[in-house]
Amino acid sequence: MRIALFEPEIAGNVGAILRLGACFGAAVDLIEPMGFEWDDRRVRRTAMDYIDHVTIARHADFDAFRAAVGPRRLVLFTTKSHESAYDFRFEADDVLLFGKESAGVPAAVADCCHAQVRIPMRPQVRSMNLATSAALALGEALRQTGTLPG
Repeated sequence: MRIALFEPEIAGNVGAILRLGACFGAAVDLIEPMGFEWDDRRVRRTAMDYIDHVTIARHADFDAFRAAVGPRRLVLFTTKSHESAYDFRFEADDVLLFGKESAGVPAAVADCCHAQVRIPMRPQVRSMNLATSAALALGEALRQTGTLPG
């Protein structure tokens, strides 16, 4: 299982997701450009020493990312989907893709994904924090596939 972040903008979110990946054994793909410098101390402040326990791959752009992950299924998490992540059937080698905090992903990226799902929430609000969304998504995907760490 992998988490992929399309052009993330907030260093703290990336750090929290790196820590999440370390705790659950999920690799993290970062699709550039990012909205901050990679050596930004805010990433390490949130990820702490967990950053040393997660596999991180940085990709120059979406095309480079696609080439690197190969035929794996891309599952886009988006508020624009009508399919609940809790009704979707995950597979152990899925790549869970999340868009940038301010705008999600462009239509061309969404069209490349094998599936689009949403995390159900109250209609009065727009979206969750990126790191929170990634945690809910990864937890459900690992639970469904029986690959939660012991």
